[in-house]
Amino acid sequence: MLQKFKKVQQVLIYVLFLNLAVAFAKIIYGTLTSTLSMIADGYHSLFDGISNIIGLAGSFIGDRPPDIEHPYGHRKYETVASIFIALLLIFVGVEIFRSALNRFLAPSAPEVTAISFLVILGTMCINYLVTRYEYKQGESLRSQVLIADSMHTKSDIYVSLSVIVSLAAIKLGFPLMDPLIAVLISFLIFRAGYKIIKEGSRALLDMSRIEEKEICDLVMEVEGVKGCHKIRTRGSMGDIKVDMHLLVQSDMSLEEAHFIAHRVSKKLKGEYKDVSDVIVHLEPSFQQPQGSNSKKTS
Repeated sequence: MLQKFKKVQQVLIYVLFLNLAVAFAKIIYGTLTSTLSMIADGYHSLFDGISNIIGLAGSFIGDRPPDIEHPYGHRKYETVASIFIALLLIFVGVEIFRSALNRFLAPSAPEVTAISFLVILGTMCINYLVTRYEYKQGESLRSQVLIADSMHTKSDIYVSLSVIVSLAAIKLGFPLMDPLIAVLISFLIFRAGYKIIKEGSRALLDMSRIEEKEICDLVMEVEGVKGCHKIRTRGSMGDIKVDMHLLVQSDMSLEEAHFIAHRVSKKLKGEYKDVSDVIVHLEPSFQQPQGSNSKKTS
C-alpha cells in the first residue's frame, strides 16, 4: 500500500509540471492577443495544476496507516481531495461563463495569428499524452485521485478543440464565436466536475459498491457454504470493504468454519481487485429434516 501511494505522488508531480507549462503558455499568449477562449483554456489548465497539488495533499494523508482515531485508515482523504478538484473545476467554469457574458456586453475582436494555432495544437498534444498516462496509472494503481485528475486534464483536450474552432471563426470574421465557445467550455467543465463529485460521493456516503446477488452467487461456489445474507459493501476505488453473514453446517468445528470463511475472503479478493477487506460472520445452518411437516396427528 505504501509503495502505491509513493507511485501516485510521483505521477502527480510529473503531471503538475506539465500542466503548469501548458497553462502559462496559453494564458500569456491569450492575454497578448486578447483571445478570451484561449485565456479561459489557460486558466482551465492552471487549475489542472492546482488540482494536482490537492491530489498530492490527499495522497500524502491517505498514505498514513490506520490509527486509534482512524481504525479504517485514511483512504477517504483521497476521495475528499477528488471532491475539492471537482469544486475547483466548477469555480473555473463559473468564471469563464461570467467572462463570456461580459464579452457579449462589450464586444471586441481578438488578434489571431498562426502562432495562436501552434500554441493550442502543441498544448493539446501534451494534454493528450498526460491524460492517457495519468488515467492508465490511475487504473493500474486503483487511485481515485489520479482518475479524477485525468478526467480534469481530458476536459482540457475538448476545451482546446473548441478554442481551435473559435480561432478559425474569428479569422473568418465571426468574433462573437469567441465568447460563444467560452460558454460551451464552461458547460464542459461543469459536466466534468459533476462526474467527479458523483463518483466521490458514492464513497463518502458509503453507497453500495457491488451487487449483493453477484457476491452471493460467487460465495455459494465455495465448498461448505450453505447460504449467505446481510451482504454489505462500501468504500472507494481500490479500497472496497465487504461484510456478510455466512451459513455453514451446524455441527462443523470452529477450525473448519474459519477455513471456509478464509476461502470466501480469498475468492472475493481474487475476483474483485478493488476489494481490500472482507469480514465474515459465521452462523450455523439448521436444515429441517425431510417430511417433518408432512405428518398429521389424528
